[in-house]
Amino acid sequence: MTTRRTPEQLRSFRWFGPNDLRTFGQRSRLKQMGLGPEDWVGKPVVAILNTWSEINPCHLHFKILAENVKKGVLQAGGMPIEIPVLSLAENFMKPTTMLYRNLLAMETEEVLRSHPIDSAVLLGACDKTTPALIMGALSAALPFLFVPGGPMLRGQWRDQTLGSGTDAWKYWAELRAGKITQEDWCEIEDGIARSHGHCMTMGTASTMTAITETLGLTLPGASSIPASDARHWRMAAETGRQAVENAWTDLNPSLFLGKSAFRNAIVADMAVGGSTNAIVHLIAMAGRAGVKLPLEDFDTISRTTPRLADLRPAGRFLMEDFYFAGGLPATLAQVVDLLDGDCLTVNGKTLRENVADAKIWNAEVIRSRENPLSPEGGTAVLHGNLCPDGAVIKHSAMEPRFLQHRGPAVVFKNYPDLAKRLDDPTLPITADSVMVLQGAGPIGAPGMPEWGMLPLPKRLLEAGVRDLLRLSDARMSGTSYGACILHVAPEAAVGGPLALVQDGDIIALDVPARTLTLEVSDDELARRRAEWKPAPRHYERGYGALFLNEVTQANEGCDFRFLHANGQPTPEPAIH
Repeated sequence: MTTRRTPEQLRSFRWFGPNDLRTFGQRSRLKQMGLGPEDWVGKPVVAILNTWSEINPCHLHFKILAENVKKGVLQAGGMPIEIPVLSLAENFMKPTTMLYRNLLAMETEEVLRSHPIDSAVLLGACDKTTPALIMGALSAALPFLFVPGGPMLRGQWRDQTLGSGTDAWKYWAELRAGKITQEDWCEIEDGIARSHGHCMTMGTASTMTAITETLGLTLPGASSIPASDARHWRMAAETGRQAVENAWTDLNPSLFLGKSAFRNAIVADMAVGGSTNAIVHLIAMAGRAGVKLPLEDFDTISRTTPRLADLRPAGRFLMEDFYFAGGLPATLAQVVDLLDGDCLTVNGKTLRENVADAKIWNAEVIRSRENPLSPEGGTAVLHGNLCPDGAVIKHSAMEPRFLQHRGPAVVFKNYPDLAKRLDDPTLPITADSVMVLQGAGPIGAPGMPEWGMLPLPKRLLEAGVRDLLRLSDARMSGTSYGACILHVAPEAAVGGPLALVQDGDIIALDVPARTLTLEVSDDELARRRAEWKPAPRHYERGYGALFLNEVTQANEGCDFRFLHANGQPTPEPAIH
């Protein structure tokens, strides 16, 4: 039987309950805000962490979303308090939102710990926002639920359905190849993002919210609901009611998220054909829960998990189609034998209970276990002398001819070098070459931006080439596609083997064997290493310097070392 707290056992009681000078000041300030004892006495305080911003189109509807959460909190007898936190606007923040994921995680942790909060509802959607909020909330170790912002409506251009990101890359290549006009391109710009909400492809945003639901941090089915659907508002209100219940029962995810839950999340990632970015974020999230999640786990699970969701960029359909086909619950129900169904979730039920009645309503969008898109997941982890600590490739979203490929390197020292020389007619590049970008990792870029889907030279595009083997220590957008080897670790900026690659070196990829090899002798590599010098640091002060000093490599999640769970919880704040 669930043990329920008394009002005196609520965390917020330490701020408002005692009869002393400090609590006098705190209660008087509540009254300054127009609140009375009937608003807080004997009631859990539920914080609503809102990442709304006028420069974040993915979160543009979060003001109304927060109001619906508040409605649910009030209905259940709680006291809602909305608190703004950093909004990571994927399209606008430079050099990359990945540079600031850990900053939002730090803010989330400290906001939750320092205020009179009994439970929290986290409002997020856009790529890095989801892992950042969860990383911080797990470190704060309070009951919390996550409300996904939902995908936007599908894009439309004439008779063509558009997927955000995916079709931007596709038609940009067609424009550079002279296959569409500038007028066509402008029309695509007008129609590719038609509503609020995150990308409606299975990019990083959709992948991370699906993973969050699988971890048990949302209500069942929450991650699949489109942002513009009224059911989204109702889900938000239900989440508010559940947050009050979880404050009373102390249903705290930091206490029930273990290794099995994170392995479940990897199964979900592979079944939906998720973003390569999920690997970096899941490792970081697991680290905050004190769980080690090595790269090998992703590859092992990928080899045994069928890909079921036919979603762009690795398939045909969009998130709205996915929702009406049964969404994530229907997908998980097909692979329930691969999951630890006994893992607890924030509604107090197990994952198995939450998906028990889920059905597929469109077998084209979500395949059955007996008729998968492929018998394996779409992501592979590579090892070899070029990536001693691993690299990642989404082989489900590339031309099959690259599954085993061997070709000469064409090396770019950094992104400005790439931009300057890409269309140089003297660039010695062919359809068999391997494009190599150095200096694009966590420290080198800095922040490990989504530069990994390197653009193809215009003359190759004009010749009909649409894919090329590309290699970097960067990430790529989850909405992107192509033969892109990513997350090479250690990165070039810290002297990883990637830094030693030169034009003409032969690079061999073998996806079935999971190998990536630089065919250069050890003696020659040793000679090059002796001559290698690191580039100057990007930052010497401020948050940027903190990032460079503390960030880990891609295979470790790019979190800050001093934020890793170490078995010693941060103490509750003293109230004097």
